Amino acid sequence: MTEPRDGALVLADGSVFEGELIGADAGSGPASGEVVFNTVKSGYQEVITDPSYAGQIITFTSPHIGNYGVNPTDFESRGTFCRGVVVRELARRYSNHRAVGDLDGMLREHGVPGIAGVDTRRLTRLLRDTGAMPGAFGAGDIGQLRAAAAAEPGTDGVDLVRDVTVSEGYAVEPVDAENRTTIVAIDFGMKRNIVNNLARYGRVEVVPATTSAADILARDPDGVFLSNGPGDPAMAPYGVDTIAALLGNVPIFGICLGHQLLGRAIGAGTVKLPFGHHGGNHPVMHLTTDRVEITSQNHNFAVDPDTLAGKATMTHVNLNDGVCEGLEVAGELAFSVQHHPEANPGPHDSHYLFDQFADMMHRSASGIAPTGAR
Repeated sequence: MTEPRDGALVLADGSVFEGELIGADAGSGPASGEVVFNTVKSGYQEVITDPSYAGQIITFTSPHIGNYGVNPTDFESRGTFCRGVVVRELARRYSNHRAVGDLDGMLREHGVPGIAGVDTRRLTRLLRDTGAMPGAFGAGDIGQLRAAAAAEPGTDGVDLVRDVTVSEGYAVEPVDAENRTTIVAIDFGMKRNIVNNLARYGRVEVVPATTSAADILARDPDGVFLSNGPGDPAMAPYGVDTIAALLGNVPIFGICLGHQLLGRAIGAGTVKLPFGHHGGNHPVMHLTTDRVEITSQNHNFAVDPDTLAGKATMTHVNLNDGVCEGLEVAGELAFSVQHHPEANPGPHDSHYLFDQFADMMHRSASGIAPTGAR
């Protein structure tokens, strides 16, 4: 671990947080992005490698990060897409039988700058009260950092999906070699554990976010999965158009950004939340069963439930703030959730949703017509 250098994080509102620079060198100028906070107690490696954090600086509310090191298994994507990380205390030593290195080394290897020694309680309270906002950190003077924060656009009105989607498709064979089900997964910024879960139900053909509905249907899939991903769903109209053309032709299951894009494809609206949902402890109620599930979440935007009437039924709701956490499209074999049933990190309370998708594909293959949203 290299010796840290003095630095500071400055937010767009002028707030200053002093600390020590860790990880990779930010290059010619400060690191900048939209500053958000995540409440997970473990799983920092999965969070940092989640493509949904493209364009963002991740603040960990847990005060001690890096204590169990890093390993090659827990990467959730082919690399890192976040703009930086903010921690209270970076572990100087790690201890875990799976670890092959330390977090600081991983950050440097993958070009992710960071800042430690920050009063993350103060920062989290500020973001919770005022909302996520642009920020910049580095070794420069405060004026330079303030200017960089002011110039940072954040995630509003930016197409971040094109930065994270695969350039070429690939296939993952099913866990059961005799399974003949084919699932096409549209990669808007997909986590690896989603692919791992889908492979339990069939062969997974991952395609880029800009793939047309015609190209997808030409693969004769049994179902189409809409992945998670970063940023503003309004900036991915190509995804919305594809989903709209797929509806009625094949069963559809969406997660996170995929949920928002499905909502827009049926004519619903989306809104930006004040500080988003980022963590592994969000309570969500299934409105059909009244069952409360503790969920993993990572998003800044949400489907506006007031725009669903006549188009879909809201199936899940966030108990913290009433955000729409799930929908089923009226008269179609299509549903989605805002949270992450694949976890990594987080609880597995919602894993049954993958089984629900498998059942939907079976009903479609058997010629059973949809009965409408439940």
